[in-house]
This record gives sequence, structure tokens and C-alpha cells, in this order.
Amino acid sequence: MAGMPVNIGWGDIALRLGLTVIAGILIGYNRTEHGKAAGLRTTLLVCLAASVAMIQVNLLLPMAGRAANSFVMNDLMRLPLGILTGVGFIGGGAIIRRDNIVVGVTTAATLWYVTVIGLCLGGGQIALGIAATVLGIAALWLLQWFELRMRRERLATLSIAWQGDGLSEQTIRDRLEAAGLRVAGTRLTLSASRARRELVFEILEFSPLYDSAVPTVCQTLASEPGVIKLAWRRP
Repeated sequence: MAGMPVNIGWGDIALRLGLTVIAGILIGYNRTEHGKAAGLRTTLLVCLAASVAMIQVNLLLPMAGRAANSFVMNDLMRLPLGILTGVGFIGGGAIIRRDNIVVGVTTAATLWYVTVIGLCLGGGQIALGIAATVLGIAALWLLQWFELRMRRERLATLSIAWQGDGLSEQTIRDRLEAAGLRVAGTRLTLSASRARRELVFEILEFSPLYDSAVPTVCQTLASEPGVIKLAWRRP
């Protein structure tokens, strides 16, 4: 790695490990705070493993060129690169699919990122490692605030059951679309006497993640004559 010091002492090693611990704790705290499986300890250990690997490479760097009668030359950089690749498998295990929702992607990316931070700090690029830590903290804390307030496409379901002829599927669909909700699919259930009908709409809406309010159109539909049940759910 360009700029890696050749000779390091225990003072340098202590500084690199100390900064690595701080970086791992700061970033790992965010994952623990949000209840992620790969939390504080996992993030810290991954970051330390990368840092120790780079310190070991630094200690094993040859002080002179290869001897003329030597046929073997160790590629020490394979050690940190192997760790970086191995973290990819750990990150893959953090990604879980639940129905139509994929979770754990940010945690996987965080593990990959703290590995790079550990490589920087362990290799002696202190300023770069500190800058990367600050940027990582900003991405996890500050950008989350913006993400929660960004309007995005969200999946929801609307179940409505009614009796009589006051409503129809087309009437409900028209009202939903007039309210800015897009109908992605429907399921119809009829009672034995066909007097009671229940429709389940799959809805695509654009709203911030923090918005848990039920759309006004649902309250309007619930007040229609003959409606006996209405439920609005988000994953």
C-alpha cells in the first residue's frame, strides 16, 4: 500500500489499534442502536481484524530486495485482501429476505466499510482512516434522517368487506386512484349467499417511511353504508 511506513514500533501499533477500536465502536454503536444482528461487537471485531492484518503485513515487509538465489517471494498483500473478500461472505449472511422486503443490506455494507477503515488505520494511513470514519458516521446517522423523510414507493394492503349494492370494485378503485394510491392487484372473496363481499387491494403509495397515518380515503370508505370491515396495513 502506498505510503505505508516500513519501520513501526509499539507506539505506532498502539495508536493504530486504539483508533481502530474507536472507529469500530462509533460505527458499531449505530448498528446496535437499530437492533441489527451484526452490532457493536461484530463491527468492532471486523474492523480490528482488518487493522491487525495490515499491521502484520507492515511488520513482515522485507527490509531489502529479494536475494539473487531466491526463487520464493511472499505476496504479503494477499492477507488483507483475503480478509476483505471474507468479509463479503459475512455481509452476505446479514442480508435477509422477508416476503417482498430485503433487510440487512446497510449492515452488510457497514461491515465491508469498517473493514476498509481497519485496513487504512492498520496500514498507517491515519488521516484517511479518520476521514473515512467521519464519513461513515455521517452516512449512518445524518443520511438516515433524510431517508426517513423522503417520499418513496411503499406497499400496503386494504381489506374492505361490505354488504349490499352501495359499493363496487370499480367504485373503490376509482376512489383510491383519485386519492393518489395506485392499485397493483386485487383479491375478491364472496360469501355463500353472495350477500357479503370482501376485497383485498394491494396498494402502492408514495409517502415517507415515518408516515404511519391511514389515508383519508380509507376513513371515507369506512363510513359508506353497508361497509362492515375495513383494514389498512403496511409491512
